[in-house]
Amino acid sequence: MRVAAVQLTSTADFDANLEQADRLTRAAAADGARLVLLPEKWSALGRGETLVAGAQPLDGPAIAWARAAARELGIDLVAGSISERIANEERLRNTSVHVGPDGELHASYRKVHMFDVVVEGTIYHESEHEEAGEELVVSPTADGVELGLSICYDIRFPEIYRIMAIRGARVFTLPAAFTVPTTRDHWEVLLRARAIEDQAFVVAANQIGEHAPGLRSGGRSMIVDPWGIVLAHAPDRACHIVADLDLEAQARIRRELPALANRRPSAYSWPTEVRAR
Repeated sequence: MRVAAVQLTSTADFDANLEQADRLTRAAAADGARLVLLPEKWSALGRGETLVAGAQPLDGPAIAWARAAARELGIDLVAGSISERIANEERLRNTSVHVGPDGELHASYRKVHMFDVVVEGTIYHESEHEEAGEELVVSPTADGVELGLSICYDIRFPEIYRIMAIRGARVFTLPAAFTVPTTRDHWEVLLRARAIEDQAFVVAANQIGEHAPGLRSGGRSMIVDPWGIVLAHAPDRACHIVADLDLEAQARIRRELPALANRRPSAYSWPTEVRAR
């Protein structure tokens, strides 16, 4: 199964973002990819006011393009994520959409974990404009390979990936706009850890470069196999990367080193309260 991750430099300019996404998605399909992943907020990326101004419903032009492109190219397309506007909701959702080669919307996942943090003195406060989702989503490709959908900051919460693996996910998709410092120091470690822990492939499409003054992403989009080996690694520019996923090798790893099967849920208990210190 050949997959691709598309790395973009999205800004507030929807038309320019769409042109870039369309061109690189077509290039990935021309390279034989049957599954293509776009990065987080590919349709509009910037500060809060940019996200609000660029928000769309799922029947808006961003997902309409994704549906048409997936149908024309005959691919499964995980259209990264967009800032979704839902009728009668004050806040936006950060939503990843899986479109099948039939052009139909097969699944949507609304980001569960809000990026309310401080990174090297810069404050990020997603919950100011966005509402967290409450549901984990696993969705099969046209070839029957189960995808576990996630977005960016989710990668720091291993429990959601374990749950999706138990539900049958064999490939995790991670559209992201990781900051430069966290891309530099944490990105590869986190991606490989989630792959090894859950014996799953990880397809991670990151944004690259400057989206607005003072707002930059670190790139290094990757495709990682269930042994933690990096199969493909993006250079520092807008581009796409491809890799072939060996599903038989994955099945062998899960059979010979059965970490998922050897879990002991009866011995695990969650603390009643966890405090940040």
